[in-house]
This record gives sequence, structure tokens and C-alpha cells, in this order.
Amino acid sequence: MASLMGRERPLNEEMHGWLPIRTWLRDGEWRVDWCWFGEQRLTQPFYRDEVDLALRLPFNQAFRRDTPLTTLLDWRAASPGLAPSAFIFHASRCGSTLLAQMLARLESHIVLSEPPPLDQLLRAHYDSPLHGAEQAAAIDAMLSALGQCRDGRASRLVVKLDAWNLYELPLLRRCFPDTPWLFLYRDPLEIAASHLQQPGMHMVPGLLGESPLNLADESPTPREEFIARRLGRLLQVAIEHHRQYGGLLLNYSELPMALGDRLHTLFGLDAVQVAAALAGSGQNAKRPEQAFAADAQRKRDEASAPLREAVSRWAEAPYRDLQRLRLQQLN
Repeated sequence: MASLMGRERPLNEEMHGWLPIRTWLRDGEWRVDWCWFGEQRLTQPFYRDEVDLALRLPFNQAFRRDTPLTTLLDWRAASPGLAPSAFIFHASRCGSTLLAQMLARLESHIVLSEPPPLDQLLRAHYDSPLHGAEQAAAIDAMLSALGQCRDGRASRLVVKLDAWNLYELPLLRRCFPDTPWLFLYRDPLEIAASHLQQPGMHMVPGLLGESPLNLADESPTPREEFIARRLGRLLQVAIEHHRQYGGLLLNYSELPMALGDRLHTLFGLDAVQVAAALAGSGQNAKRPEQAFAADAQRKRDEASAPLREAVSRWAEAPYRDLQRLRLQQLN
């Protein structure tokens, strides 16, 4: 792999058009893997989709960059990217991808949808020596690299985190204390039904890796209970963070029209931008080639008795509490 060590050109020339796609530990040292994107805008439902497309380019098949973490920090100093203007936290399967995709239609906004290299640094302190000021600097540099205004048009950076990154909200608040954030959620039975049919990574025992979402007494347990317990914990953590840090609470039922109502100030949108963003709300967020089809009632109808019982036991109470807090914001 090509390296930036011993470069002759200025760093801003070496790195322009390159984005981080992975961070990992090698022999006790954090490394960064980079991929060439040029001026290509990020418009796919997830950052990993953007990476898959970029890696198909012949250039990226022939040339890759693998650097130490210090290069990421140097790039931050040489070319500061856009500072995050909003963070989107969510309970998963509740419209966060729809919201991100609507914003990604705007040339004024760079939207990062669950970028793995950011998640890897956010959770690095759970199983590596990267923590404290060093971890905060790495996170800041990562978002600076991902938030480079490569086409000269963007002025805002919106970051949608993974669902389990809700536990890292205090860390992000320390790094970016002035950045507003929202938590998007949905009726927990509908979320749980979706995960029971096609589970996300955090809803499969042992797949997520180190995270406070993991508890020692989770397995073995029926899938319905495992999903409901994890979902209930996410909703409860959202309540605790909201009480400590504020943050806007948004129910799935408010989408997509909340973009022109409660959210237009948070995302810095004028009337023309709201209209352009809403134009994409009729598409399936995860499969843009398909039309959106409401599925809330179907999910509820298909939910089994064990799933209903588990959700009622573990997730219904924090959901009701979130609803009460949200209604207080609306009044």
C-alpha cells in the first residue's frame, strides 16, 4: 500500500480527495486506511455503501493509503474540514436513514451516515489505550477528514451515528459541546419486529464488539427478549442523556414533515432547501430505486405474542417516558 511517509508534496495536495474508510490497531498502533473519492458527493444510504462503490474504481484497486493516526491529526491541522453542525442519534429502524437521505439531496450539506471509521474511534477506549485527550483529538480529526468540502459547495456537516453510539454521546459532547443533537425513535414494537425479521448488528449476540450495550446476563435468552431488552436500554439511555444534555426528541410519526417544522433551524434550512429535501421523502431510504411504503401496521400485525410480551416488559415504559418528554418540548 502507498504511504504518506517521506512525501515531497504539501500535505494538502497529497490528501485532497481522500477519505478515511477504516481505523484499526496494528502492533499496538492505530492506523487509518484511506480511499480516493475525488469530488464525489456522499449520497448513498450508508457510508459503507459509498466505500463499496469507491473501491470498484480501478484507481482504488491499484492504489490505497495506509497511514498512522498521526497523519489524520496532521491533515486536521493542514486543512480543517467542516465542523459538525448536527448529530443524529436514533433507536434504529425508525427513519434516521430517511432523514439523512433527504438532507443528502442538498449540495449545501455533507451527510455522514454511520461511518465505520468514526464508530471505531468512538469505541476505542473500551478495548485499547486510546482514551482521554488523545481519543478526543482523534475523533475531531476523523470528522475533519470526513467533513472536507471537496467540491467547494458544502457549508454544513450532519453526522448520523450508529444506534449503539448513543452511549458515546457524552464523549461527542466533550469534543463538540456546541453541536446540537436529536434522538429519533419509534414505537418499540415496530422496531423490534423489524430486528426480529432482519436483525441489525447490535441485535445479534456477540457481533457488536465492545460496548456498554452488552450485558453479561443477556445470553442465552430468546431472541424476542434479547432484542426487547437491548431496545429498552437504548430508549432509557436516551432519556438520561436528554435530561442531562438537552437534545431534541423526534418520533418517527413526525417524519418527513418535521423537516420544515421542528428541524429546519437545527439543520440550517430555508424554504427552498426544505422543499428540495422533502422531494426525496417518497423514496425508500435504504433502497432509493423503490417507492416508500408505510409498514407500521404490518409490523404490528405480524408481531408474535412472545415479542409483544417482551417489548411490553422491557421497552414500553421508557418509550412512554420519551413520549412525555417530547410532548413537553412541543408545548
